[in-house]
Amino acid sequence: MNRRKFMELLAAASAAGTLPFRKAYAGLNLPEPGPEAKVFLAGLEKGSADETLAKAVQAAAETATDFSWLSKGDAVLIKPALNSGNPYPATTNPAGIRTMVELLKNKGAGRVVVTDMSGFEHVKLSPDELKGSSRELMIKSGMAQAAESAGAELYFPEEDGWDAFFEERPASGSNWKAGIMMPKILKDMDHVILMPRCGRHILAGSTLGMKAAVGYWRPDSRLEYHRDASTFQEKTAESNTVPSLRERQRLVLTSATKILTTFGPDKGYVSEPEIGLIIASESIVAHDMVSLAWLLENRRLTPDFEKMGFKDPYRKQLVVSNTNRMVVRWLGGREQSRKAEKLIRNDLNTIWDDRVLNRAYQLWGGVPKVTLVNVNGRVSDDIMKKLTAMTTRPA
Repeated sequence: MNRRKFMELLAAASAAGTLPFRKAYAGLNLPEPGPEAKVFLAGLEKGSADETLAKAVQAAAETATDFSWLSKGDAVLIKPALNSGNPYPATTNPAGIRTMVELLKNKGAGRVVVTDMSGFEHVKLSPDELKGSSRELMIKSGMAQAAESAGAELYFPEEDGWDAFFEERPASGSNWKAGIMMPKILKDMDHVILMPRCGRHILAGSTLGMKAAVGYWRPDSRLEYHRDASTFQEKTAESNTVPSLRERQRLVLTSATKILTTFGPDKGYVSEPEIGLIIASESIVAHDMVSLAWLLENRRLTPDFEKMGFKDPYRKQLVVSNTNRMVVRWLGGREQSRKAEKLIRNDLNTIWDDRVLNRAYQLWGGVPKVTLVNVNGRVSDDIMKKLTAMTTRPA
């Protein structure tokens, strides 16, 4: 066998996660096993109506948590993913938002607020001015209409200016140099429901529950995140340990009936499996383990030509590092761009390659023993077995 053929076979085996050393490498330096964490899955047939999705979302939510934390009149914040104004799955499914608002209202919630701040390429906030509008993007995505029709209010911190944020510190030992600037509205909320998406990301590799925290941050926090890029992935996990989230977040729920499997976060190939999933858990770490496994499974099913070249630029280290440096320049100018560290990509052939999750295991007391629960009996045994195998800690 010549060298070129050998390298081609090696690359193919690596991409498929079948190299004999990959499993051994995957388990290396992982923290000890942590406590059991249940993740609840509801299955939906491709093309299901919104009414069917609503039943699946409600079933997944009500089995993932008993809502005993919710008292009559409590204020609940719903945090979706609104990086742009593009439709689901580039942003959170509006039908899921509507269902969650209605569910919370029916269980006695008083004020329900839906909030996020869109990506810097669409919304740019500085101490002196504001360009762009998350409100307009949420309307464009369809989330705003869905939320308000169910009785929620919308809030966008950039509309209240630079001083609509307060500083919080993540867990001790964090890689963050400064505190993270979070929206003050969190102080008025009793509970947080996180409703991210499941998709690829040109800089992070994936955009799941923990990555959605970026939507809370003021631009100066986003600048540090991108500029100090050697710990980009670790800071993603650490940002979810600020008190306002760690003390208030009750549920993480993703509608993953459609998955953005290339490029991301705003565009890419949309995978729509015959049976889509609603993924729900009280544990953000366990949720993201399963969500990433589902993303990887759908990437496996994505046509190879859709994952070539600039259709899937995360595969190119030079693209990742140069794009991140450009982001730093947009956020902080030329001088900050000169200071930017190199962003190193993850291969993400298995969930054990993900530095975000590997840091999260340290912060949340070990690798969760994930137990999957088939909520409505619509998830096939094959999918259950695959996801179980993909999220079971290597020995």
